[in-house]
Amino acid sequence: MSGTGRRVGRPRAEQRPDRGLTPRGELLDAAAELFTTLGFGATTTRAVAERAGMRQATMYHYVSGKEDLLAQLLESTVKPSLVLAAALLAQSERPAEARLWQLCRSDVELLCGGRHNLGALYLLPEVRAERFAPFHRMRAELKGAYRQLLHRSRPGGGLGAAELALRTDLVFGLVEGVILIRRSDPDRPVAAFAEATADAVLRIAGFPLRDEAWGAPAAGA
Repeated sequence: MSGTGRRVGRPRAEQRPDRGLTPRGELLDAAAELFTTLGFGATTTRAVAERAGMRQATMYHYVSGKEDLLAQLLESTVKPSLVLAAALLAQSERPAEARLWQLCRSDVELLCGGRHNLGALYLLPEVRAERFAPFHRMRAELKGAYRQLLHRSRPGGGLGAAELALRTDLVFGLVEGVILIRRSDPDRPVAAFAEATADAVLRIAGFPLRDEAWGAPAAGA
């Protein structure tokens, strides 16, 4: 380890501007760029290493290969939303619809707010492989949080199991559908897009309008 806590590996293949990323972070950023522009199948580990400014052999100090990089990128699109969902589910004093709106807005901002459209990686056929089972479990857990918030809302509390499952599918599909919209219109303002999507989720849940106060995150969320 260096004095800054960054792992010291083998020499870099080239000098790149220091953006404050760890070597693993540089690899993930390079993989994100290449996977979303060239495609996963067309990207080699050598290309990822070179884009990150290191030798291919050095890359294996930090990751096991392309699938490891893809798994970490996929999981990064879900983990922050899971943390927020857990906090929102615990805030029983707040209306469930307010918490649902906040989760949706934050989730869309996460999917659309990064440098690269990582959500587009969901569509890769390779993601169906067993290697990505942890990502699918996390995604299912997040969908379960949406379901709980829908069920705790005033309209959701009166729904039968089949109708609740259908509305959950519609809500979750709407949120993840922003991946395709961002791909066709990458310059769309994220904040307004996120709020519009969260408003649409409320309508699916049975609420035609939202309280303007919901635009600010609750303390501790």
